Amino acid sequence: MSEKHSRQLLHLVLGGELREMGDVEFRDLDELDIVGVFPNHQKAYDAWRDAAQRSVDNAHMRYFIVHIHKLLDPEDERDGHGAK
Repeated sequence: MSEKHSRQLLHLVLGGELREMGDVEFRDLDELDIVGVFPNHQKAYDAWRDAAQRSVDNAHMRYFIVHIHKLLDPEDERDGHGAK
């Protein structure tokens, strides 16, 4: 029997301290927290939420989800949330 596999839509979760609130420039790239690469948006979201909750006391700390699959295949219209 074959197991049904959904297509990998790779997502990267990373975070770090921002130079200024409201900006997306990190204070120190050597201190970036690379949480990991995930096969779909839901798993990336779960990892993002956990990392963000751990850093809630630092107002300058921000975590992001990067849609790697969109960088690898920009013509793919999928958004990683199950929609096309």
